[in-house]
Amino acid sequence: MLSYNELKIGTMFEFEGTPYEVLEYEFLRMQQRKPVAKTRIKNLLTGQVTERNFHQNEALTEIEVEKVPVIFLYSHRGEHWFCEKGKPANRFKVEESKIGNAINFLKQNTEVTAVKLEDGRIIAVQTPIKADLTVKETPPGERGNTAQGGTKAATLETGAVVQVPLFVNNGDIVRVNTDTGMYVERMEKAK
Repeated sequence: MLSYNELKIGTMFEFEGTPYEVLEYEFLRMQQRKPVAKTRIKNLLTGQVTERNFHQNEALTEIEVEKVPVIFLYSHRGEHWFCEKGKPANRFKVEESKIGNAINFLKQNTEVTAVKLEDGRIIAVQTPIKADLTVKETPPGERGNTAQGGTKAATLETGAVVQVPLFVNNGDIVRVNTDTGMYVERMEKAK
């Protein structure tokens, strides 16, 4: 059992029969009132984020999760298919809410981590923070337009569109932060 003051960012617990993860935590002690734990929590089944205050009389059950390496296979019509690492016949689909924005930056055969509950349900897919992707299409940079550090839109090999500096060209390999969807650096210039 967890007490309200044992919560911290990343803690996974069960409350009212539903698994949650703590995204933000703040311990508040107000005058003449009992202390509370102010949190933002994410429902691990639906992906919905809510704010909730926990009091000292509430007991929470910490849940155990298993992290399993899986391989991203493909996306088709909103369905995202994976298989267990080393077992390509064991295929399964995961909803986009459990993957997040990072699905836009996953290439085929990328290894990611599936977070499973004790009963085998997948509650989240953890992706690498950064991905190296090839620029498929971007307009040419304009000469003399670099004083302000301008950017332009670039379509990556996964179909995602990100803003890149003007010096990035078709065929370049760029590193993208999968959490924010922002350009980080150019890894390799096109040959």
